[in-house]
Amino acid sequence: CVGSFGTSFYGFFNNALSMPLSNFVSDTAAFANTRIDWKETPEAHVFKADLPGLKKEEVKVEVEEGRILQISGERSKEQEEKNDKWHRVERSSGKFLRRFRLPENANVDQVKAAMENGVLTVTVPKEEVKKPENKSIEISG
Repeated sequence: CVGSFGTSFYGFFNNALSMPLSNFVSDTAAFANTRIDWKETPEAHVFKADLPGLKKEEVKVEVEEGRILQISGERSKEQEEKNDKWHRVERSSGKFLRRFRLPENANVDQVKAAMENGVLTVTVPKEEVKKPENKSIEISG
């Protein structure tokens, strides 16, 4: 029983290794799920994303619909030459897009973004949320 499992197990991997790259590795599988940290400090909301190999020109940071922070970009697929023989493909390529609904205390007019050593940092300063004032209404009669 163990011998037959071992044979089919190795057979599966031999078949998988002989598949064309386009069938074996999805272009956007890992990169589409770009992980982003969001922390809140007393002064701001800070978003950090690891984007190794990307230039700042390949990344877009936008505030949409008033309070939606959108971070997107694309890593180009490496050009394949006719005579290239790939042994392993682990670095992902493709597009990514992440959206976050900012809280009321986010000052969307003062958002700043910086990229250093493949790490994107987006800082959204906080502002004091103004509470509606109570207004007394005179009762007539």
